[in-house]
Amino acid sequence: VQLQASGGGLVQTGGSLRLSCAASGRSITNYLMGWFRQAPGTVREFVGAISRNGGSTSYGDSVRGRFTISKDKAKNTMYLQMNNLKPEDTAVYSCGATQKVWSSRSDATFYEYLGQGTLVTVSS
Repeated sequence: VQLQASGGGLVQTGGSLRLSCAASGRSITNYLMGWFRQAPGTVREFVGAISRNGGSTSYGDSVRGRFTISKDKAKNTMYLQMNNLKPEDTAVYSCGATQKVWSSRSDATFYEYLGQGTLVTVSS
């Protein structure tokens, strides 16, 4: 499966953005999918994940309650709705897909497929 993230941009503190992760080659229902982010000089951070059928989601502590992940099977696309953005959310956001079990969801090394990232910049 090929993944392409899009939707990044510049937003003010408190604003919202929706990122998309378009998949091609195979249906997203075959994969556990996740979002990761990396700011300059930092390690990659788990943002959240969604199960194959979309029935389960999981979020990192720093975004829980502000970010929401969803899947649109018809469009073969995963989304990340980001609300109440903060300057510390500034990073390159990437999406991934894996056929491994749910317990592996927060570790990027378990994802067989990782797409190119999209930059999100939150101004103070």
